[in-house]
Amino acid sequence: MTYEEGIREVSRGYQMIKEATDIMSTAIVEAFYFTWQWWFGVALMVLPWIIWFLLRKKESTNRLLQTAFLVIILSIFIDMIAFSKGAWSYPMEIVPISPMLLLPYHFSLVPVTVIFFIQYKTKVNMLVKGIIFAAVGAFVGMPFFTIIGFYDPKGWPYSYDFFLFLSIYLIGHWSSRWNQYEKIENESGKENEVHFLRRKEKVR
Repeated sequence: MTYEEGIREVSRGYQMIKEATDIMSTAIVEAFYFTWQWWFGVALMVLPWIIWFLLRKKESTNRLLQTAFLVIILSIFIDMIAFSKGAWSYPMEIVPISPMLLLPYHFSLVPVTVIFFIQYKTKVNMLVKGIIFAAVGAFVGMPFFTIIGFYDPKGWPYSYDFFLFLSIYLIGHWSSRWNQYEKIENESGKENEVHFLRRKEKVR
């Protein structure tokens, strides 16, 4: 296959993806909107963030939001790979934007649960908390989503989900302990202090 032929094949693939996306988007609009499953998905998208906002540790808000953002990126990246390989899918969606993503899962449930686990019982070993998080997510959450039609594992074992959830939590926990921003701020403050003292000496 030549380079030009490859370009044409990729363009044809994109057209097929667009047609498939249009089919799924039509199904979302015509079959899913305003069903109890749709309202349940909307609630899962909004309520976890409201609860976290009310119960959060205010002094750690920025750090926890940074961790949540990283978790969102990780979960989306994992699902992009899985979707491209046909490992699993999300038959029910709440908006016809990207049928490969389950928005309540990626943008609410997983990141909010991770930062809740991080901010409470901080003296508990992170591996213990990660195992609990992964076990609940893989063996309770994913089977429940399968039953109500939110998730189709296509033969993907829940035990594999366990290790994915565990990895996401441990990376999120590491991110929450990263002090680089504080170091930059401290170093900047020291540098400004040195310049101020030098100027003061020159004046004298």
